[in-house]
Amino acid sequence: MSISDISLTAGMRTNLLNLQSTSNLLNRTQQRLSSGKSVNSALDNPTNFFAAQNATQRASDLSNRKDGMSNAVQTVAAANAGITAITSLIQAAKGIAQSALSTSDTGVQSKLAGQYDTIRSQIDNMSSDSGFQGLNMLSATNTLAVVFNENSSSQLNVVGFLGNSTGLSLSAAGGTGNTNWQSASAITADSAKMDSAITSLRTSTQTLAANLNIITTRQSFTDAMVSTLQTGADNLTLADMNQEGANMLMLQTRQSLGTTSLSMSSQAAQSVLKLF
Repeated sequence: MSISDISLTAGMRTNLLNLQSTSNLLNRTQQRLSSGKSVNSALDNPTNFFAAQNATQRASDLSNRKDGMSNAVQTVAAANAGITAITSLIQAAKGIAQSALSTSDTGVQSKLAGQYDTIRSQIDNMSSDSGFQGLNMLSATNTLAVVFNENSSSQLNVVGFLGNSTGLSLSAAGGTGNTNWQSASAITADSAKMDSAITSLRTSTQTLAANLNIITTRQSFTDAMVSTLQTGADNLTLADMNQEGANMLMLQTRQSLGTTSLSMSSQAAQSVLKLF
């Protein structure tokens, strides 16, 4: 049916157009109420839509980086736990060395040397067990790359070290000759190596602590940035639910009045029926 097939009065056509406009506004308001957004597509507001989309995408990219930072924290924490335990073992070994120096009984010295070597073996085990998800910062000079931003332009490289007896220069009791601590000089030499190992571990702990502080600070910063980006995106697209609810009530009233007005405007045409 073409547009010219049926002729409507001016009043009916005006009321019909108003009803169609009200219906479109009702559909838009219902969409806003159901989605909670005043901008649901680029057709609603291209500038706000794409700006909010960019902010949301960046927030998502930064959120993905948080997993890597969280794993890095645990990796460094595992290394730090290993260093703490190894330091305790070395201090225990120093006590054994002091006991060996306080006696001239070679049999006792030999037994104490065996205890020291046992501890030295446990240091190796502790070092190899200080990894997290396959990365051990105490087993070699491994590098942990922690990426902070969405385009990988900001990152931190945490360098590990060899934290076993070899890396700490802790040789078997008595050194190369393996004299089982039957001379004071051998015991003193090993004791000096233990002091150096403890100093090295303390330095490494400070470095790891500094790196850990950087990572946790970036974690907090990333959380704040994600929240800021999401809030900014919401401010550009979210609807005022109170206003949209009031709009819905008014549009429903307008639709009812429009229907009544259309009915009244058709009465002139209907009066023709009275002639028959």
